[in-house]
Amino acid sequence: VFFMLLTVYVVRSGVNNGIERWSRRLMPLLFILLIGMSAYILTQDGAIEGLKMYLVPDFSTITDPNLIIRAMGQAFFSLSLGVCVMMTYGAYLSNSENIPKTAAWVAGIDTSVAFLAGLLILPAMFVAQSNGVPIYAEDGSLLSADTLVFTVLPAMFDALGYTGLFVSFGFFLLMVIAAITSSISMLEAPVNALREEAKCDRSSGVWIIALVVTAISTTIIYNFETLFGAVITFSTVYMQPIMALVFGIMLTWVLRQNHLLKALQQGSPNIDKSLFWKIWPWYVKFVCPILIILVIWRG
Repeated sequence: VFFMLLTVYVVRSGVNNGIERWSRRLMPLLFILLIGMSAYILTQDGAIEGLKMYLVPDFSTITDPNLIIRAMGQAFFSLSLGVCVMMTYGAYLSNSENIPKTAAWVAGIDTSVAFLAGLLILPAMFVAQSNGVPIYAEDGSLLSADTLVFTVLPAMFDALGYTGLFVSFGFFLLMVIAAITSSISMLEAPVNALREEAKCDRSSGVWIIALVVTAISTTIIYNFETLFGAVITFSTVYMQPIMALVFGIMLTWVLRQNHLLKALQQGSPNIDKSLFWKIWPWYVKFVCPILIILVIWRG
C-alpha cells in the first residue's frame, strides 16, 4: 500500500513536476547503488567465477536460435514494450525532438543499466554458492526470477553476517528504485488513456487505476506461491510480445509510411535521406514481426 501511494503521489503531480522530476533524482541514485554494490560484491569469495561466467563469451552458442529469442524477451521486459509505456512517453516529446536519436539513447542507457545489474547479480550468485547457498535448479540451470531475488540473495546476505545487513538494505533499496520507476511509467499509461478517452481528470484517473492495481496486487501477494510466477510468465512471456506484435503491425502495415516520415521529419528534416530511413521501415515491417512470432512460439 505504501509503495502504491508513492507511485500515486508521483503520477498525480503530472509529467514535469512528478515523473520527470523524480526520474531525475532516482535514476542517478540507481546507477550509484549499482556501481557501489557491484564493486563490493566483486571483493567477496566466489565473485570472480560469476564474473567469468558473465563476461567470457562462449562462441559455441552464437548459432543457437534461442540466444536471440532470449535477448528479445529481455528487451520486451526491460523496455516495457507491449504495455504502452514507450508510446505514452513518446507522445509527450516536443515536435523538435530527434526521435531516432532519443530512441537510441533510451536503448543505450537501458542496456548500460542491464550490464551493471549483471555485474552485480551473477557474481552475487556465486558468492552465495561459496557460502553454501544452492544456486542451480534440478535441471542444472541457474535459479532465476522470484527464487533468486527472494531466496538465493537473502540467504547470501544472511551468510555475510553484520555486513550483510547493509548490503541487503542497499540491494532491496535498489530493487525499490527500479520498481518505482517502472510502476510510475506503467501507471501513467492507463491514466493517460482515461484522461484522453473518458475525459477523466488526472487525479481521479490515478486513484481509479491505483485502486484496481492494488486489489489485483493484494490477491497476488496473498497467493504468492501460486500466482507470482504465473503472472510474470503470462505478462512477460506471452502478453508483452503479443501486444508488441499488434503495435508493430499497426505501425507499419496499417499506418501509411508518409505519415511516419512526416512525424520523424519534424525533429530531423533530412531523415528521408539517411541510412536509418532506408533500413528501419522494412526492418520493422518484415524482420521484427518474424522475430516476435518466434519469441511467442518459443515461449
